[in-house]
Amino acid sequence: MKLNIKKILVPIDFSDYSKSALKYAQEFAKYFNAEIILIYVVEPMVYPPDFSMGQIAIPTIDIELDKRAQEELQKLAKNEIHPEIKFQIVIKTGKPFVEIIQAASELDVDMIIIATHGHSGVEHILFGSTAEKVVRKAPCPVLTLREPLKGFNYKENLNHN
Repeated sequence: MKLNIKKILVPIDFSDYSKSALKYAQEFAKYFNAEIILIYVVEPMVYPPDFSMGQIAIPTIDIELDKRAQEELQKLAKNEIHPEIKFQIVIKTGKPFVEIIQAASELDVDMIIIATHGHSGVEHILFGSTAEKVVRKAPCPVLTLREPLKGFNYKENLNHN
């Protein structure tokens, strides 16, 4: 059996964890000559209920966030992704794990590389983790990364790009 990885989805939340996952994903992309798809999910702004209307989202703020996310992802890609690696940017609005799974299906990705933030205790019990939910429901293999990454020296890899 030969692995045929052509599209790698990398969720980005602009944390150092997700930036590390992007660096790691580039090694896969180089090896398999694959494209990286960066995805950022804007969670809709929901305001406290006005008792007559229920909770409402304000779309103009979400549009502004989409635009800002697009600019930030472009900047991140320009600074972090090796010029020889093909990439595209996807911005979605909604619950991160739902949008990541849906994008993986729609874009027919072969692999998801996602960072875990290493939450533990009460925080993990209350919120679970996006990575954990993605692993359970993804339509393709998911590689989860947590710091520190054994066998992967970022400084060395950065110098060889």
